[in-house]
Amino acid sequence: MADPTTWLPHRPPFLLVDRIDDLEPGRSARGSWYLSGEEPFFAGHFPGRPTLPGVLMIESLAQVGACAVLADDRFAGRLVLFGGIDSARFRRQVEPGDTLELGVELGRMSARAGRGRGRATLGGELACEADLLFILVPDC
Repeated sequence: MADPTTWLPHRPPFLLVDRIDDLEPGRSARGSWYLSGEEPFFAGHFPGRPTLPGVLMIESLAQVGACAVLADDRFAGRLVLFGGIDSARFRRQVEPGDTLELGVELGRMSARAGRGRGRATLGGELACEADLLFILVPDC
């Protein structure tokens, strides 16, 4: 188990992964995000029926994928940015008290860009999946 800030520049309130449980640099990463219900977005999305916004699920997957990229010595000291999101599907609602299990398998990678496939699950049930395109830039 590892702290995602070992690789990520993200910090609260925009750090959307609590821990990295499994990591193969340049290949894959698995982590989780516990949603306590105290997160500020729950107050407005939706009052009376708090639900994790899908866009934040996608971002949490991207952060896990970025850990796999940045743990690879070839990409250390770079910044990972979104280049695109394809085939995103949301299958289940995520609520306060849930722990989102996050996994990303990296695909084709070059010195400037790469692809990954992300899946978020709750208790083994698919909550979200998407193909992620990322761009690597110098970290100034």
